[in-house]
Amino acid sequence: MSLPHDEAWFPAKRFGYGWGIPRRWQGWLVLMIYFGALIGGVSFAQTHPVHFASCVGALSVGLFATCRWKGEPPRWRWGDPK
Repeated sequence: MSLPHDEAWFPAKRFGYGWGIPRRWQGWLVLMIYFGALIGGVSFAQTHPVHFASCVGALSVGLFATCRWKGEPPRWRWGDPK
């Protein structure tokens, strides 16, 4: 279940499908943790590329799930409705 517009961590994109940049500090924190984990795992990618790809996939699924849970409902949008 998604949060109301004013409480959503991730707003829906104005054009297209998905979410835009975070609206609240919690969303920024989630995004920083995601990118920090990716950057931290780069050295791991040299020696274990399959494990690194698995970690990237798991982190991305986690980010998607968080956006779905704490963001506005995604749908195709073509700008501001008039």
